[in-house]
Amino acid sequence: MIYSKKILAGVLALIIITAAAFLIFFKNMGKPQAAGPSAETALPASKSEESALPVKVVPIRRGDLVMRLESPGEAYTERKIALKTEVTGTVKSLNVREGRHVRAGEVLVEIDDQEYRLKWERAEALRLKYLSDLLLDKQFAPPNRELDAAATEKVKKAEQDFSKAGSLYGQGLISREDFEKAKRSYESLLIESGVKQEEVMAAAKGLTQAEIDAKIAQMELERTRIRAPFAGIISDIKVSPQENISAGRELFTLVDISQIKVLARVLESEVGKMKVGYEATLRFSAYPGKTFKGQVEAVSPLINPEDRTCAVHIAVENPQEAIKPGMHAEVEIAADIYRDRLLVPQEAILVRGGRKLVFTVEQGLAKWRYIEVGLENKDYAEVLDGVKAGEMVIVEGHFTLAHDARVQVSQ
Repeated sequence: MIYSKKILAGVLALIIITAAAFLIFFKNMGKPQAAGPSAETALPASKSEESALPVKVVPIRRGDLVMRLESPGEAYTERKIALKTEVTGTVKSLNVREGRHVRAGEVLVEIDDQEYRLKWERAEALRLKYLSDLLLDKQFAPPNRELDAAATEKVKKAEQDFSKAGSLYGQGLISREDFEKAKRSYESLLIESGVKQEEVMAAAKGLTQAEIDAKIAQMELERTRIRAPFAGIISDIKVSPQENISAGRELFTLVDISQIKVLARVLESEVGKMKVGYEATLRFSAYPGKTFKGQVEAVSPLINPEDRTCAVHIAVENPQEAIKPGMHAEVEIAADIYRDRLLVPQEAILVRGGRKLVFTVEQGLAKWRYIEVGLENKDYAEVLDGVKAGEMVIVEGHFTLAHDARVQVSQ
């Protein structure tokens, strides 16, 4: 029993000694170690850098505040035609394909012209025959008699009367019947006086009609070659080579989209703000994040009675042909322009306690500044009081800022 008590006493002493040793060891570990001056000064600087919040800033500036009207719109083009043939025949050559760009004046379709060429050659031969007959008759005809003074004066007066009748008819002051009467009277006097002797002889010999027939035949021959009236793109082809087609048959569509128009509709109450020449910004769902610039080209004089809107036509340059007719657009049109205003971006403005404020940056610190706001659009607000031009205002990273918080401006 005595032996057991000695053992227990020894174990207890060992435990006490071990605990004391551990206590001394951890106490020494917790003591600060000696360090030089550079280590002591580096620690506060590191903590300062870590606490600075990254922000983005822009300068407050003076500029024009543009108030814009928003409207849906639809793209269209004015230069779009369905080309048709004016003669009957077989498609000899079809020089188009879907989506092909063509030049103005380029031959797009050729109709077999053999029949039309023969008609023209026959009409031209008949014209030359009548012309030769007339020239032969003129060689043996008596010379034209000269007009005396009275006849010359009479012709001159008739010419003046006819010219006056033409002017009055052009102004709508006399009827067509009165004009035709004056014309017949003038022509009759010319024939009677012999001034139009050659024209009368030509008509009598059939030359005049032959010349008309030759011109008609030539015109029909030229119509067998269908040319592009303007530069554009081919679409919706409806014929094939060697197909026999009749006059009036639709061949394909030619469209020019180098310049696009957008039809927007503005409320009746806003029509008075629309002016030709105003700038417009357009966004298309096909090109998210991209904007196109246009200009108001025309404002309709009519109001749609159903929705009380007015059509506004906007011209947009489209050299890359990115905008297609029929595309939907979101349109913003400059309506009112307020010159030389102090402007801050809407992203900079916060509302706290029912008041508007911005954060400026001064020597690395965010400064809480209450502002008085005037006119606004969705991008900028006019500031009447609280800041001045040239100050840097925070536009990102300022939602949780406090006054005098340390910030770091990021690029």
